[in-house]
Amino acid sequence: MTETSIYVGKDLEAMSFAVNYHRWILEEFRPYIGKRVVEVGAGTGNFSALLLAEKPKSLTLVEPSEMFERLEKNISKIKTETGVELINSTFRNAAEKFRANAPDTILYVNVLEHVDDDSGELSVVARVLTPGGHCLIFVPALQALYGKFDRKVGHLRRYGKKELEQKCISAGFDIVRSRYFDFAGVLPWFIKYRILRSEELGSSAVTMYDRFAVPAVKRFESLVNVPLGKNILVVARKQA
Repeated sequence: MTETSIYVGKDLEAMSFAVNYHRWILEEFRPYIGKRVVEVGAGTGNFSALLLAEKPKSLTLVEPSEMFERLEKNISKIKTETGVELINSTFRNAAEKFRANAPDTILYVNVLEHVDDDSGELSVVARVLTPGGHCLIFVPALQALYGKFDRKVGHLRRYGKKELEQKCISAGFDIVRSRYFDFAGVLPWFIKYRILRSEELGSSAVTMYDRFAVPAVKRFESLVNVPLGKNILVVARKQA
């Protein structure tokens, strides 16, 4: 196991405490989630459990890393009528599996920044999706925030909004929605990870921010179109 994969695991364990944050992301995506859903980079299944609660007809979870075993165990504990399939592979290598039954929704939540050829990945997504289907993307924003922690957890980049939009358009998508997300998180992240050069994401800090800050930030951003944010959320529709 590489040093990066160890830190990715710890990062995901800390983020498992971010219940309000994950629910906020889901609420933003909910109007675009269809019946045949694929989550790429499902990790240990924290977001997957929320997707199952939406009761899609099918949910395919794609996870290439050593976290796949934990994903299997966690999902097996959830009672659901949704048809669930787990694939221990990258999405690109598994793409042919969807030829017979094309998904209408493919999600990348904190995943695309780990993919070396992200433009190529989006092109594969566009090829696999049913016409009019949605690719739902959530990524870290602002390359100026990139530091040692990003590198440790395998982030190859942080995105600008226009940059991500253009990559989606070039791959064959129309942009339905695109916005910066978590305006309040920019300054704390900059201080901790750029100025103080921290390499850790503690569960206690995640819990505090999730419990006290996220509800207020969510209300604020429902009223104001923020000019910057720690993350970017994009809804892209496959062109007919």
